[in-house]
Amino acid sequence: MSNVSDTRSDISGHPDASEMRARYDRVMGGRDVALVDAPVFLVGLYCAVSPWVLHFTASQPALVTHNLVMGIAIAVLALGFTMMPERMYGLSWAMCAIGAWIIVSTWVVGNSPDAGVVLNNIIVGGLTVLLGLVCTGAATRSRST
Repeated sequence: MSNVSDTRSDISGHPDASEMRARYDRVMGGRDVALVDAPVFLVGLYCAVSPWVLHFTASQPALVTHNLVMGIAIAVLALGFTMMPERMYGLSWAMCAIGAWIIVSTWVVGNSPDAGVVLNNIIVGGLTVLLGLVCTGAATRSRST
């Protein structure tokens, strides 16, 4: 039985091994997951929990729901970028739009928010726009090669 497990773990004798390596390099080559996907995920998580971190759950109930939903959307996009990069990086521009909306929504959704809430959403939205632009740059760079 040990011979069977040894055979499965070594694919060097497989007739398509070189093609599989080339495809893996084409799909994953040049992507630095830690520099793009992890910060996007962390920004999404922070956006989702920021109402409880900054304690504006009672004063801005509409922004609580809004930030929770937007944070979850950002985190789901980050997971998609990590799991299916060749399919998901087309949605990088959506990250920029979400970031811009987070900035504007402070006054659209909120009800006379205080300076802490405004500053929080401007920083989170700005980081989201910036990381969306980095994801877009990574997507266009990987498509051009």
